[in-house]
Amino acid sequence: MQSTMMDVPLSLNHLLDRAGRLFAGNEIVSRLPDKTLRRHSFGEYYRRTRSLAAALKKFGMNKGDRVATLCWNHHAHLECYFGIPAAGGVMHTLNLRLSPDEIGWIAGDAQDRFLVVDDVLLPLYKQFAGLHKFEKVIVFPFSGAPVPPEFVDYEALIADADPDAFQYEPHDENDPVAMCYTSGTTGRSKGVVYSHRSTVLHTLVASLGDFWGLRGTDVVLPVTPMFHANSWGMPYGAMMMGVKLVFPGPHLHPDDLLDLMQLEPPTLSLGVPTIWMSLIQAFDAAQAEGSPNHGRWKLPKGMRSLVGGAAVPEALIRAFDRHGIWIMQGWGMTETSPVCTIAYPRAELREATQDERYRRAAMAGVPVPLVDLRVRDDEGLEQPWDGKSVGEIQVRGPFISGSYHQVPADPEKFTADGWLRTGDVASVDGLGFVKISDRTKDLIKSGGEWISSVDLENAIMAHPAVAEAAVIAIPDLKWSERPLACVVLKPGQAATAQDFNAHLLQHGFAKWQLPDRYEFIDAVPRTSTGKFWKMKLRERFAGHR
Repeated sequence: MQSTMMDVPLSLNHLLDRAGRLFAGNEIVSRLPDKTLRRHSFGEYYRRTRSLAAALKKFGMNKGDRVATLCWNHHAHLECYFGIPAAGGVMHTLNLRLSPDEIGWIAGDAQDRFLVVDDVLLPLYKQFAGLHKFEKVIVFPFSGAPVPPEFVDYEALIADADPDAFQYEPHDENDPVAMCYTSGTTGRSKGVVYSHRSTVLHTLVASLGDFWGLRGTDVVLPVTPMFHANSWGMPYGAMMMGVKLVFPGPHLHPDDLLDLMQLEPPTLSLGVPTIWMSLIQAFDAAQAEGSPNHGRWKLPKGMRSLVGGAAVPEALIRAFDRHGIWIMQGWGMTETSPVCTIAYPRAELREATQDERYRRAAMAGVPVPLVDLRVRDDEGLEQPWDGKSVGEIQVRGPFISGSYHQVPADPEKFTADGWLRTGDVASVDGLGFVKISDRTKDLIKSGGEWISSVDLENAIMAHPAVAEAAVIAIPDLKWSERPLACVVLKPGQAATAQDFNAHLLQHGFAKWQLPDRYEFIDAVPRTSTGKFWKMKLRERFAGHR
């Protein structure tokens, strides 16, 4: 017997057509470099995107050619998300926070043919221009200034194209549409290539009610960069559901984000924990009498907030909940498109205490549909889901990468039976909640026993005097490794090592798990994606014993 279903390929083009036809009057808002707001309807966006696709085909772009973007979050970058694959190309987002040498290497490794770049980022482009030759450099006049004559003007380019005459490039659902490179903090960055099929499936799963819960009435503020794992896939979900988007542009300081929230109150926002930590600290400081910002801001009541990219401290979840905002943590990687697990409220926990709700919300969450997840120990044995047994998280699924661009098969990254080795160490409980202990490289082995740097960090950040904290391992002659805590205090606050040790003992840590020393620093160094960069701390404190 055969299925009677139509064999229609999954395609981003369907999402683009849907946005243009069903949601033509909905709005996309972009914050410009001068902080003014530019507005487009979905109908305008649809025509501009098809014009971009038509212009790229005029340039002679072939199917599968890579088109790089070096852009902030704004409407033109969103046009690239759909316009480049509509013409048969592969959008390759370049991470503007990497060093120029690294950006140039990545562009060369990807063999990018064209580049779309914000005019305000031309100084950065010129620093790596000699490392990779683009055939054409298309400059988006983000600031409104004239485009230098040696470059192609993005606005003039799409103005000259005919969106009505454009025809989509024929494609298979497994053809590539976009690529991102991994963060490369432990070695050379590697390219992950997404397909029409993987992207559509990821969008459908992530948009489900217990996860993003996207509704047509939502107003979404994507603070997560569009050059980092495709802003977690949110641009695709927004087009599918006709959701209003408010792009922050280059203005990611807490004051700027809070100002934007007053102008365009979001119902859903997304970003890394470090962004939300600084934002809530700025907001709470402004509530104090005598503050120069007193009364300046209100947090959007009932806003949902998706946070990922690093472990979310329970203290941060509690801080936002005091203002009626619930933070929902997700976990994933560039290789997983990236949504893999989300800590959503389970029906089984309806009667749970508030403390239990917070404890669960600080976990990485439950695997989403279509993702298989297992935990294996150092001997390759699968660990039971008992909430105690730990091992490396391994995953597989239709939107999880099975290889890297132009990289030979690596047993350190993929198992013999085809699962992705994530490098994250975790346990899973009976309800499927994943609790990440650490990255394999960040676990501290002291006297033969493991200490989780993540658990220590989360507990230290629950102390009222602490703005942020990172814990690293330092060598020890007797115990092999011991924890060192790097602490950033809130302005005007003071605390001692004895204060923190007493605090940790109250939170259930044993004496042998306490840091041997505390270093008070001005700021925790961050990677290009906003995560704590522990490698830099290890380099800084390498000689400490």
